[in-house]
Amino acid sequence: MVRMFVFLAAAQLVLLVLALISSLSADRVRAMPRALWVLVILVVPLIGPICYFLFGRPLPAPREGPVRRAQPRPSSPDDDPDFLRGMNTDQIRREREQLAQWERELNEDQ
Repeated sequence: MVRMFVFLAAAQLVLLVLALISSLSADRVRAMPRALWVLVILVVPLIGPICYFLFGRPLPAPREGPVRRAQPRPSSPDDDPDFLRGMNTDQIRREREQLAQWERELNEDQ
């Protein structure tokens, strides 16, 4: 019996702390002003945090259209295939220019 009481008291304490953190860190709350929610959470032991999570916590913003998952961005340039493709193009262009210059120099010497 004592173990269950300790467990329920710990669960109530965790619920109280989570509700306080959530109410104080939220941009806005529903149904009542933030100060009143904090007061309800602190004064009404178990029902206050439960009521905050049911009625006071802000709703997530509605999403319009299909959910699109963003492709993760490469962490470095050498992981980005577009960057590497651009590097190869520049390198090939420089090599062709160098080859053309060598051919001109070779034709001029003959």
